[in-house]
Amino acid sequence: MEFKDYYKIMGLTRDASQDDVKRSYKKLARKFHPDVSKELDAEAKFKELGEAYEVLKDPEKRAAFDQLGVNWKNGQDFKPPPNWDEGFEFKGGGFNNNGGNTAYSDFFEQLFGQAGRQPGDRHRQSFQERGQDSHAKIHIDLEASFQGATQNITLSTPEVDAQGHVQIKHRTLSVKIPKGVKPGQHIRLTGQGNPGLGNGQAGDLFLEIEFNNHLLYRVADGDIFLNLPITPWEAALGAKIKVPTPEGFIDLKIPANSKQGSKLRLKGRGLPTREPGDFFVVLQIVLPLADSESAKTAYRNMQEQLDFNPRKYLEG
Repeated sequence: MEFKDYYKIMGLTRDASQDDVKRSYKKLARKFHPDVSKELDAEAKFKELGEAYEVLKDPEKRAAFDQLGVNWKNGQDFKPPPNWDEGFEFKGGGFNNNGGNTAYSDFFEQLFGQAGRQPGDRHRQSFQERGQDSHAKIHIDLEASFQGATQNITLSTPEVDAQGHVQIKHRTLSVKIPKGVKPGQHIRLTGQGNPGLGNGQAGDLFLEIEFNNHLLYRVADGDIFLNLPITPWEAALGAKIKVPTPEGFIDLKIPANSKQGSKLRLKGRGLPTREPGDFFVVLQIVLPLADSESAKTAYRNMQEQLDFNPRKYLEG
């Protein structure tokens, strides 16, 4: 995926005001409009310009784009940094407000295409208008889902100042993480969204939960997976091994003649959701190195004594 430098596409510097963005778009749109332009690639440039304007005209999209930093070059291979959008607070339904009518680049969709699918975009047409709901993404540790926790989070909200420049306002909230929460779920904070008009009720804030990467475990829906290294003799003969879980160590029985990649299921020991997930131990057989004469001798003895050919099925 290629990085899009929207400032370069619009001929702007990063300190351009929102009025500068509008003026540049009007000028370039006239130049590259396919109905009037004689440029060979006018249609492609006009489409690229429209995408750049969609981002830079919107203080929220622009602030999120600026979060990526200044070291990326237009056309450079790009992958979003981990958790790049954490803590940004967005109004209403999020980024995706084009209604699906415009085909944007993969770069745009990767950054902004999913954020529109959030709950709580509600409006009331009256003088006392309810404030818009807002949403943000936060990351928590896996252990917080098992125990519940209270976590301080800092949210960043883009605003346009009197000079037309995008500024970031920060606020810190204390959030109760409920036991059993899993990735993709939302925590609703009533009245913590955008202020209402005419003494109208404030909107709500929806926090989308993601888990921090864990040194030992990976999570899929409500299930938890642990790769467990075992020796060849433990796999062949069976063994009892002390295994870590998010709730503490357990003694796990490894069946004799276990194979590489075999999964041992501990029912109900996954995330403590309403219907608890399972905990899966994935066996990873690790071979000792033949880095000494005694080790080499042991391997030679196995070669001589065991009638074993893992490629037999390939010989026809």
